[in-house]
Amino acid sequence: MAARLCENGSGQYHCSHTSQPLEISYMLVLIMLGKVFLDFFMLQIKPKPVEVSFMGYFCISVALLDFTLLLSMCFIFCFEDFALWGVRFTGYHICLFTQITSLTYGILPYPVYLVAALDYFTTVPHRTPQSPNRGRKLFYVFAVAVIWISGFFCTLEAPAVSEELEMQNSVSPSQCPVSGSLQSYRVSCAMVLLLATALLARWKEVTTMLLSARLLSLSSQPVLMFPYVPDSNKTISFKWQLLSRLLLCFLGTWAPFVVLQVVVLLLGVQIPAYVEMNVPWLYFINSFLLAAAYWCRCHDVELTEAGWSTDPFVSWKFCFLPFNNESTEPADKPGTVTV
Repeated sequence: MAARLCENGSGQYHCSHTSQPLEISYMLVLIMLGKVFLDFFMLQIKPKPVEVSFMGYFCISVALLDFTLLLSMCFIFCFEDFALWGVRFTGYHICLFTQITSLTYGILPYPVYLVAALDYFTTVPHRTPQSPNRGRKLFYVFAVAVIWISGFFCTLEAPAVSEELEMQNSVSPSQCPVSGSLQSYRVSCAMVLLLATALLARWKEVTTMLLSARLLSLSSQPVLMFPYVPDSNKTISFKWQLLSRLLLCFLGTWAPFVVLQVVVLLLGVQIPAYVEMNVPWLYFINSFLLAAAYWCRCHDVELTEAGWSTDPFVSWKFCFLPFNNESTEPADKPGTVTV
């Protein structure tokens, strides 16, 4: 698509568009610099080792792709007008690469989240302390590569996308309009609705657990303990009691992200897709999908340490131990949730 936009009749490539204003190129480079810093920062501050998963590999691929895009933008920004392999690059290509990346990111949420959900739904109950086999790692790498290749292929070849990109540049030739992601918007709406529904359904128990919270020290780490014991005489299913604990663990870590989601949706702010698809957001989605998988497969979950190491930010095991440890006396060690 980029070649079609910048090709003349003689077959030699040059960009016929006017160069982008320096301020726009500078702003795009700064935005990508901030995003790359945030991506690698989140990958480095993981508080504990993580079991390999599809979402983990995809997070790494996003960080690497963003870094590659940043290097390309910086190179073009520094040299601004140069030819490489018969193609003349100008400041316009900084905007073009950003638009292509944004359109690609915009069509990835559904397939990425679907594959991650299926991965957790099938593997969460059977994770063992042994290292994952090589075949599963190769499958994750293959799945990530297929998704990226398919995404860029759809972006570069789909007529509707090409028309949208050409229309954006014709309407605002002196700017760099980038599109948001309708898929990501719908996912955000669905997540907020599901969280609100679950919180309303378990509001009484969640409130009681919060009021019983105690701050303790465990292995020199501050620990928030909820020594609330659900009434076993009531006909409350295990899954409903588990839902309250999953909500507390999830919101205890990601409450700022949930609030940010609500604010963005209420204000109708459109975030460019190339900014919205970032590693912190993917870890947020990762925790949500894991909580959903634990809730759906709660009766099949095995209490092994490897089963809890998929999420680097939330300790889900404290949601299950009180329920499955039937030999523990409630009077001595009441059911707790630790965040």
